[in-house]
This record gives sequence, structure tokens and C-alpha cells, in this order.
Amino acid sequence: VEIVFSKVKWYISGTGFYLPPRVVSNEEMSKYMDTTDKWIQERTGIKERRYVDPGVGPSDLAIPATEQALNAAGLTVKDIDFIIFATSTPDYYAPGSGCLLQNKMGFGEIGAVDVRVQCSGFLYGLSIAEQYIRTGMFKHILLIGAEVQSTAMNLTTEGRDTAIIFGDGAGAAIISKTDENRGIMSTHLHTDGRYVKELWLESPSSKSGHPRITGKDLHEGKQYLQMNGKEVFRHAVTRFPEVIWEALDANNLKKDDIHLLIPHQANLRITQTIQKKMGLENNQVISNIHKYGNTTAGTIPIALGEAVEEGKVSKGNILVFASFGSGFSWASAVVKW
Repeated sequence: VEIVFSKVKWYISGTGFYLPPRVVSNEEMSKYMDTTDKWIQERTGIKERRYVDPGVGPSDLAIPATEQALNAAGLTVKDIDFIIFATSTPDYYAPGSGCLLQNKMGFGEIGAVDVRVQCSGFLYGLSIAEQYIRTGMFKHILLIGAEVQSTAMNLTTEGRDTAIIFGDGAGAAIISKTDENRGIMSTHLHTDGRYVKELWLESPSSKSGHPRITGKDLHEGKQYLQMNGKEVFRHAVTRFPEVIWEALDANNLKKDDIHLLIPHQANLRITQTIQKKMGLENNQVISNIHKYGNTTAGTIPIALGEAVEEGKVSKGNILVFASFGSGFSWASAVVKW
């Protein structure tokens, strides 16, 4: 397969990931709501997820993930030119978690920007990093995907459909300039705002007036993520293959060229449907949702970090990343490792 790059090439020079130590099993979830291990596994494929302890935010989870990625890349904090922090659950409403990470890890006075595109956040961040590297502005960019979803869940039967799905975790990647014939070949981004309310968090909202969240909002549960599971599934199993084929076509690749497909870990049934539609083998598709649940912007970098750590990725392999989530937003990227 002939691969054509721009004059400035960029690649993932290091990866890292971190999961909080507290394991929350399906059996534990059944103590909070009317559910069972069998019910959860049949609908989602999830067996357990990770929850943070009180006082831990996504910027805290990002620290060990970043340290691992820097070590893998042979770099230090002094080498990083810019921070991109993808999260839908920032430590605070303001400032962004990227600023907090910059301070906690002693980076220089470099720029730090948060990306809030939920499940597609890491791939949107990857595309942003691409532009900075291609223009020659930066040599090394730290890209984070980190979430603390557990503190946003309604752990009752009423909130069961979303509460059983989400977990906490962080993944990191160092995006670097290279002269080698390798790297991120293309990224592809899409949104369709007609479906905002099919997967959204209504409150707090600047549209609500003063204050941004009221007692009535809290009583009605507007502070919890709302999801129309059937609509999300229907669109996901269409958009995932579309954006994967778009990425393959853009690079003159075929499905057999894919060494690993690393999709956003939303639901095992979605992943299995994608695999079947595309005719991919089991060893071509990464799935770790059974261990961690849906960690939103963290799922792709966590899965990538695990694959690298387990020796499933070798130089020259073609990897495809794909995501779908709130917005609706969906994205893909092709990487020659």
C-alpha cells in the first residue's frame, strides 16, 4: 500500500494510561439499584469499572498516565510544547483541567487547552495536534483523555441505564515530529447537532439564568447524564463503519490492512456490530470495556496504551481509531505505527 505524507510528519512517540485502584463490580452496582451482573453483561458487556476516591479529579488521573507516556517517549516535561486535555468531566467549571495538569506536573509556561467533545474528545484533540505539528509550530504535544464519570452518576434504579455504563480513567499520548515514514496519516471529524438531546447533560447551564442550577433542577435530576440508548445505538452502528471506511478510503487502504481497530468503548454490542458489518477478525478489534466500562474521552488512549504495553503493536502496523458519542459527534484516524 502506498502511503503519502505531508512534508512534516508526526507520530505517537509514547503512550500511557492509568485506572484508579477501586474496582466496582456489577454485584456492587446491584446494591445501589435494581440490576444484576447478568443483566448488565447482556446489555453492555461490562463486568466491572473503576471509580475514584473522593477528592480525585481527571487532572490527578492524568499525572501517572502522562509520566508513563513521557517515559515511553524518552522525554521530560521540559520537552513538551503544548497540552491538549480532552475531558467531559473537568475538575472545575473553570479553569480547564489542562491548566491544572500543567501546574501539578511542573511543565513550563506552555499553552494548555481543554477539548470538550465527550466520547470523540481524544480524536478531536489528535486532529488539533496534527495541525500544530504539520505547521512546525510545536515538536512535542501532550494529548490527554481523562474522565471522572462516577461522581456524575445517578446510582439508583432511576439512573440505571447510564450509571452501569460509565467509569473513570485516563490515557495519554505524546504527539511528536518525525522524519521517518510513519505516523498519523489522517483524521476525520463529524457532528450532527440535531441529536443533542439524545445524549446530554442539561444542568448546570448558563441558559438557566441565575443560579445556573436550581433546587428544582436537582429534584428533577437534570444534573445527571440523560441518554436515549436506542437512538444512540442506532446511530453509532451506522456512523462508526462510515467514518472507518472514510479513513481507509482516504489512505488507499482496505479492511485487511488494519492490524488493530481501536474503537471508543461505548458498549460491547456496538463494537461487535461494527466488527460484523466490516468483516473484521477478532484479533483485529480491541475491546476492554468489560474491565473499565465507558471512560468517554479516556477510552481510546487507555485501550491504545494497553495494546502497546501487551506487545500487540509493532512498528509499521496500521491502526485505526474511531469514536461516536454525544453531539452527536464521530471521528476516526489512521496511524502507521
